[in-house]
Amino acid sequence: MKTAVQQEPTPTLQSPSTSKNKNLTLWPLVAATFFMVSGGTYGTEDTVHGAGYAGAILILLITPVLWSLPTAYMIGELASALPEEGGFYVWVRRALGPCWGFQEAWLSLVASVFDMAIYPALFVAYLARLFPYFGIGHRGVLIGLAIVTICALLNIAGVRMVALTSLWLFVLLTLPFVALIIFALWKHGMFAGQTVQSTTHVDLIAGILVAMWNYMGWDNASTIAAEVDNPQKCYSRAMLITVAIVAFSYILPVAAMAVTGIQPSAFVTGSWADLAAIVAGPWLRVVLVVGGMLSAFGMFNSLVMSYSRLPLAMAQDGMLPAVFTKVHPKSKAPWVAILTLAIAWAFCLGLNFEHLVTIDILIYGLSLLLEFAALAALRLREPELPRPFRVPGGTFGAFAVGVFPMLLLGFSVVKSHSERIAGMSALGFGCLLIAAGFVVYFLRSAVLSNQQSVKSGI
Repeated sequence: MKTAVQQEPTPTLQSPSTSKNKNLTLWPLVAATFFMVSGGTYGTEDTVHGAGYAGAILILLITPVLWSLPTAYMIGELASALPEEGGFYVWVRRALGPCWGFQEAWLSLVASVFDMAIYPALFVAYLARLFPYFGIGHRGVLIGLAIVTICALLNIAGVRMVALTSLWLFVLLTLPFVALIIFALWKHGMFAGQTVQSTTHVDLIAGILVAMWNYMGWDNASTIAAEVDNPQKCYSRAMLITVAIVAFSYILPVAAMAVTGIQPSAFVTGSWADLAAIVAGPWLRVVLVVGGMLSAFGMFNSLVMSYSRLPLAMAQDGMLPAVFTKVHPKSKAPWVAILTLAIAWAFCLGLNFEHLVTIDILIYGLSLLLEFAALAALRLREPELPRPFRVPGGTFGAFAVGVFPMLLLGFSVVKSHSERIAGMSALGFGCLLIAAGFVVYFLRSAVLSNQQSVKSGI
């Protein structure tokens, strides 16, 4: 089937073969993706609390197989076939048309409002555990503003600066949990003869939803494809390596804690530092608190890099004002987009978004559905498109790879009926946000049509 969509120019910062600034290699990309998806072991507490040790380990093993791996395969193929700035927005626009491409970007940017406000707040929450002074009054908001400003400046300096920062943060973040695993096994496990105590209440649904949230965000790395060395090969390798790293970073600390005899009910949001103090002493608590700050900073920093490429690609397509196409003369970073988004996120600091996990999964789920649809549509419509990496199984594999992720997303939608946001169900609230994207798109189209009519009349 031949349509006009196939002939529309797709956004690109520079040609992959000619750009001198595309120097993001495999391991910096892995580190950046790690923070876009995970940020380390922090956040797994509710899975252990809800499902117990055995249930949590099982969930953390199964979720990447059914949820992350299919997504990584999809991204590997599409990023190798269309390694362009804007990533998933470009894929959906090319495969399904401008309207759906706009919705893909809209969903991601709306989700960022809920997502990005939480990371400076997490940084302040961990900082206040060491220095309570910063948790009083508006001091936390000021710290949050400092985080937003520093990350904006790092991103304007370019993707290599962000990725190398992520690489060092990854190393610093991993070491405390390595120490925790060693102390848990040495002092409380292998040589102490402790036995695990079972949880008295198992909430598998809550555990699965939190695990899904901890394993989502793989497509965020695709938006910087034009600034990655050899993206045709680099993306598929980076996705698969990062899936394994994230899974191990979740499972190994939980498995080590399982031999300590600490009750699963002791795991609550933000409790890893306190549990580390029980296992190894107060010094490790301090180290893990600092690690929590590094995790929050690293996630915010990497996601600024991802989200800021969407306005750039949309502006290059004429969907946003041309000012968003401006890039820094040296780093080639979209500085107007970075500053605009940073200001928007700064206004969200201090807001209390309840039930973030449910609404985030809901909005992210629809954007992911569009990406799997783009994978299948491009296989049918453009079978000759060069694909250095392909989802295994031919055309059937391209369609089947999204089945399990979509089933899990359907499960999360059913769960959202019981959550309340702004006096309504999380599902209803999410549907309003989704519908708003279509309203904005058609209003924009009507305005452009009217402007063209005026010009033609003149």
